[in-house]
Formats: sequence, structure tokens, C-alpha cells
Amino acid sequence: MSESEEFNLPSITPQELQAWLNSRPEIVLLDVREPYEFPRARLNDTRVAHAPLSDLARKHFDALPAPARDKEATLVVFCHHGTRSAQVTAWLLDQGWQSVYNLSGGIDAYARQIDPAIGFY
Repeated sequence: MSESEEFNLPSITPQELQAWLNSRPEIVLLDVREPYEFPRARLNDTRVAHAPLSDLARKHFDALPAPARDKEATLVVFCHHGTRSAQVTAWLLDQGWQSVYNLSGGIDAYARQIDPAIGFY
């Protein structure tokens, strides 16, 4: 890819994620928010794995939970608004993961558009 070519980060909308949650039991939801954020808005799903960005910055791959270490797994990365998760998505793709998607708008967009019971902050 030349410098003039724009890199399109794979992303998924809240509506697409809702459909995937119902149809793709194998996906891994990688929450890269910090621990203090978890109780403020929570996606209650057994497929959620936590890897705070601060831990990833310090420990790299060692901070990834077991389900997210499989480079063949389908990962949906999310944070509060989608900025930190975009960084992690790009990093994982650069490191050889094959199927990684950033949740557009983060958990905030998902809560506002799909499930307000998740909470807001």
C-alpha cells in the first residue's frame, strides 16, 4: 500500500453487531476500556473478554485474554466511543490477526442505538 492509499479499518455498526450476537456464537468481544469503566456501561455477554488498553500497552500479547489470542478468531473490539478500539484493531491486524473489527461509536453507540439497559457515561 502506498502512502497515498487510505487504510480502511474494518468496522462493524451497532446494528451489525446485534445481528452477529444472534447468529455468530464464535465471535469474541474484546473490551479495551479501563476497569473503572466496566461498571458504567456493561455489555452482558459471556463472549466479552477484557483487555484494557493500558495493559496492552505494557504487556502486549500477554494482556490478551485466551479467546483473543487465536489469530483466526473473529474479534469485535470496543471501547467507550471507538477511538481506543480502533487503535487496538489496527494493531492486531498489523500483528497478523485475520478477522478483527472495530465497533463504530463504541459501547456508547451500541447502548444508544440498540440496548439502553447497557448504560451510558
